[in-house]
Amino acid sequence: MIGKENRTHIAIFGRRNNGKSSFINAITGQDIAIVSDVPGTTTDPVKKSIEIKGIGPVVLIDTAGTDDLGELGIRRVQKSLSVIDQIEVAVLIITDNQFEMPEKILVDEFKERNIPYLLLYNKTDIYPPTEEFLANLFEKTGKKPLLFSCLSPDIQLFTSEISSILNPKEQTDKDLFKGIVKHRDLVLLVTPIDSAAPEGRIILPQVQAIRNILDHNAINIVCKETELETVLKEYKIRPSLIVTDSQVFNYVNKIVPADIPLTSFSIVLAKLKGNFDKYIEGTPYIDKLKDGDKVLILESCTHHATCEDIGRVKIPALLQKHTGKTLYFKFIAGLDDLPDNISDYAMVIQCGGCVVTKKQLENRLRKAINANIPVSNYGLTLAYITGIYDRAIKTMNHGK
Repeated sequence: MIGKENRTHIAIFGRRNNGKSSFINAITGQDIAIVSDVPGTTTDPVKKSIEIKGIGPVVLIDTAGTDDLGELGIRRVQKSLSVIDQIEVAVLIITDNQFEMPEKILVDEFKERNIPYLLLYNKTDIYPPTEEFLANLFEKTGKKPLLFSCLSPDIQLFTSEISSILNPKEQTDKDLFKGIVKHRDLVLLVTPIDSAAPEGRIILPQVQAIRNILDHNAINIVCKETELETVLKEYKIRPSLIVTDSQVFNYVNKIVPADIPLTSFSIVLAKLKGNFDKYIEGTPYIDKLKDGDKVLILESCTHHATCEDIGRVKIPALLQKHTGKTLYFKFIAGLDDLPDNISDYAMVIQCGGCVVTKKQLENRLRKAINANIPVSNYGLTLAYITGIYDRAIKTMNHGK
C-alpha cells in the first residue's frame, strides 16, 4: 500500500455551496463528501485517500467555504487556508459568474507558495458563464476555467487538466538512492531496536529504504548495530553502501572502514525531500550557538516520546554537550504552524520527514528560511555533532 507521503495531495477550494463536495463525489464515483443545499455544510478540512484514474493515488482534501462568516466561520476559513501548505495542486471551484475577493485571496496564496492550481467553473447547467465574465477572469488570472457540471461530469478532461499542471519532476523523482545505488549493489542497513522503535515493526524510513533498494535491483542486508561488526568480519562482506539510523552514527562510524560509503536514513530523506542546500549551509551554525539561544525542533509525525526519543531527548542533550551552552528547546509535532515569533529562534532542526510530502516539508521550512534562520535536519545535526559530517555528505554527493 502506498503511503500518504507518496500520494499527490489535491485540495478543493471555493465558496460555500459552490459544489465542492458534489464535485468530489462526481470525480471519485463515491459518496465521500456530505452534500447539502445548506451553505457551510463542510466545516473542517476532510481528507480521503483514493485512486483516481488518470492521476493515480491521491489525497483529496475537501475544505470549508472561503466566504464563511462569523467568528467560527473565520476560523474555518483560516483552517482552509492552512491546507495550502500541505498540497501539490489546488482546485478552485467558482460558479455563478463570481470571481471576487475570496477567490483573489486564494489565487494570491497559491502564487506565493508556488502551488499550481486549476480554475473549475461548476454548475454550468444552472449558471452558464457569460463571455464577459470569462474575458475578465482571463485578464485577472491568465487562465481559462475548466467548465464542469456534476450532472454530466467529464472526468477524463479533469484528470487531463490536473496532470498537465502537476510538476512532473515532483511526481516522479521519489528515488531515495538515485545516483547512489546501482544494480546488484550490496547495501547494509543498520537499524537499532530500542524503546523508541514501534512495537513489532521497523520505522518508516527503513521500510522505504528497503523497498527503494529493491527497486534498484540491489541487495539489502539488515542488522542491528550490535551485530554490525560480526556481519562485516565473519561474513566477510564488503557493502557498496551502509545506511544507519542517525542515533548510532558514532558507534557505526568506528566500526565501518573509512573507504566504505556511510550515511543515515535521515540524510537520505533530506536529500530527497528537504532543502538540502539550506541544510548544508545551516548545519555548521551549531558551533555558533550561544548561551540562552532557542532551538526549534520540528517533528513531522506525532508519537509518544520515550527516554530514548531522538528528537526530544537525544538531540537536545547532545547539542548542549557539544556546544557547552545552555540552550532552550521548543518542539512542534505534525504539521502544526511554526511560531509567529520565528525570529526568536537561533536555529531550526527538522526530522527526516518520512510521513510528509516534499511540498509539505518545503512549506514547513519556508518561514524559517525566509527569515534567514539556519536550518538543519536530524541526520545532518547528529553527523555534525559526532564528527562524521564530511563523510556522510561525501556519500550523498554521489547523488548530485
